[in-house]
Amino acid sequence: MGDGAVPQRRLYTGTTMPAVGLGTFGSDHVSPLQVAEAVKGAAAAGYRHFDCASVYGNEAEIGGALESILNGGLKREEIWVTSKLWNDKHSEDDVIASCRKSLADLRLEYLDLYLVHWPFPNFHPPNCDVTSRSPDAKPYIHESYMKTWRKMEELVDLGLVRNIGTSNMTIPKLKLVLRDARIKPAVNEMELHPHFQQPELFRFVVENGMQPVGYCPLGSPGRPERDRTADDTAPTEDPVILEIAKWHGVNPAAVCIKWAVQRGQTPIPFSVNHYRENLECVLADPLTDEEMQAIAGLDRNCRLIKGQVFLWKDGQTWEALWDMSGEITPP
Repeated sequence: MGDGAVPQRRLYTGTTMPAVGLGTFGSDHVSPLQVAEAVKGAAAAGYRHFDCASVYGNEAEIGGALESILNGGLKREEIWVTSKLWNDKHSEDDVIASCRKSLADLRLEYLDLYLVHWPFPNFHPPNCDVTSRSPDAKPYIHESYMKTWRKMEELVDLGLVRNIGTSNMTIPKLKLVLRDARIKPAVNEMELHPHFQQPELFRFVVENGMQPVGYCPLGSPGRPERDRTADDTAPTEDPVILEIAKWHGVNPAAVCIKWAVQRGQTPIPFSVNHYRENLECVLADPLTDEEMQAIAGLDRNCRLIKGQVFLWKDGQTWEALWDMSGEITPP
């Protein structure tokens, strides 16, 4: 697959980002070395966009893969690398150091995009269950978030990061950030797939000059058990997706990715085996208007990554976590 074949998204900052990327959250079932090998294989297949995060625990291994890719002839400006600030590093003293740690692990001099992974400084121990709560957890407090964001802006000033963005935000929170930011977010990363299309948030992000990046574009079969509920659904098993896939002669995952790109979002699927066909599907014949409309009708508001371990008090529902609005103070 030739360079430049992947569609590009132009951000408001003037930079361009490949419209499909490789996610690197490998879950507990995939080792860091397997993720690194997937990065190398995906680059050979034509991927130029890699979505990373410090909390995934594999940036050092991915750094070795990126070094190999760049030593193999690709120029740094030909690849796009994202990383994310984890929740335990929101302190003003930690933001720049955390970014520098990711850069060192990834063996890069700058990041194309750096995101605040979640909008509150709550985190949990590895492998915790759905009932876990931190006694120090806090809700979203806008004043605190903006202190973190000021340091994100400083990363741009220092040349360590080309673009900054948000992740897992709601409209009320984004309104506040857009109001108060000196450097506005270029991207909002959020869960997006045919069974969870978030149309209102999607429109808000686009209308305010941000690029929606969609994680879990195929669903999330590797997500932790704590995020699984009886009413969860898999978009790749939806009869409509299966029928469209059969008609086009592709796998259902390819249909989900093609739908995402045509809709205007940037999907970041993870796969250790199917990254080539996932990318090739983007370049094949587009879905018809009728097929796009049929998939638009599949939205079930089925959130798969619920975030309930970030709640700050017992008895709080995970739905309330996402419905919170405005400037929040602790109960």
